[in-house]
Amino acid sequence: MDASAWDERYRAGGLVWGGPPNRWVVEELSDARPGVALDLACGEGRNALWLAAQGWRVIAVDFSAVAIEKARELDTRGLVEWVAADATTYTPGEPVDLALLCYLQLTAAPRRSAVRHAAAALAPGGTLLVIAHDSRNLTDGTGGPSDPRVLYTAGDVATDLEGTGLVSDRASEVFRPVPGSERPAIDALLRARRPAAV
Repeated sequence: MDASAWDERYRAGGLVWGGPPNRWVVEELSDARPGVALDLACGEGRNALWLAAQGWRVIAVDFSAVAIEKARELDTRGLVEWVAADATTYTPGEPVDLALLCYLQLTAAPRRSAVRHAAAALAPGGTLLVIAHDSRNLTDGTGGPSDPRVLYTAGDVATDLEGTGLVSDRASEVFRPVPGSERPAIDALLRARRPAAV
């Protein structure tokens, strides 16, 4: 989907992804020391707003101008810097302590570009967190995109990161309960860090 297609989806009304933050974002980052966070493909800003409430200074990016406008409206206290830009090419004006990619739905080449741009943005000691619909979700899980080209594994993301200098702390499938379904959603989760300067 291009930006105009996502604009139409976000324009349809209501919150496409709901209001609460992603469960894995909360689980992985609740105990993290706040700093500067970059939320790429932020959608309507549910994770960016949660991070800001935890004390992070957040730069949130999405290529849908409609999503960014909806996020600004939700950000009644003006806590987040909202940017309409492409996650595959965006570079922040400063190093960040956290780069988040949550359910970025791209085919392999643009996904790799987004992941590597996110990695390049990290300051020493910074964390990259990637959460996605796992490839296996299509056959064994619940929900998520039906296009296998935009599904991937934590191992795929680890391959995307080769040569960036990041060290992987976690790369695995995680299982997310889905109300009304007997099968959970299967997500891919990768957490990596740039080693601290010595």
